[in-house]
Amino acid sequence: MDILTHKENGVLSISFNRPEKKNAITASMYQAMADALKDGEADAAIRAILISGRPEIFTAGNDLEDFMKNAPSTAQGGTPPVYQFMQALSQSSKPVVAAVSGAAVGIGTTLLMHCDLVYLADNAKLSMPFTRLGLCPEFASSMLFPQIVGYPRAAEKLMLGEAFSAQDAWDMGLATKVLPLEELLPYAQKQAAKLAALPANSIRTTKRLMKGNQAAAIVAKMEEENKNFGEMLKAPEAKEAFTAFFEKRKPDFSKFS
Repeated sequence: MDILTHKENGVLSISFNRPEKKNAITASMYQAMADALKDGEADAAIRAILISGRPEIFTAGNDLEDFMKNAPSTAQGGTPPVYQFMQALSQSSKPVVAAVSGAAVGIGTTLLMHCDLVYLADNAKLSMPFTRLGLCPEFASSMLFPQIVGYPRAAEKLMLGEAFSAQDAWDMGLATKVLPLEELLPYAQKQAAKLAALPANSIRTTKRLMKGNQAAAIVAKMEEENKNFGEMLKAPEAKEAFTAFFEKRKPDFSKFS
């Protein structure tokens, strides 16, 4: 199974488990995670959610071959799996804990902005290389990231698309805590268990109050970004970026104005 799910003592654990492909995410994996989150939201016994990857890698982001075959679009009706997953994550009333080690590329970093507690191993390396693919930020990250870390630092990371370390993420305020790799998952599990043991209504209400009136703004920003993302995915710059990736060469954007 590429996505592992487990319920125990009030905690729903969701884990990436596709190490042979660096935990690159396919449409079916997004659907599995979306279904797990929806099930966890409806299950009164679940009081906290934990998302993790493998010690060596969280996720390499989208599986590009699968992504090009199943490019997310709402034009033909229905809600693509990636949208279902991110909507379920951003709208979860229950606390979400993330445990990240190794690389967290693209949506692997974006999803952290929708979690409540973000724990990083000291080997974590985050990146949002959307501009390098001729694309734009996704799933409200263009709004949430500047809110979390401040505009100048968000601009550097989102515009240049360069990777940054766990320490950088903590310094910017994106991470709750940085831990040695061997301590990461046990610590995150312990924190999720603490949340599950507290009064469920108190935790949910506290989360709702802290989130304030952002829900509508997040949905609106997601829609705006997704519209731009979809249009840019069909543009020459993205085609050059993806072609270069598959041909294992450096893309040339000099011919595009």
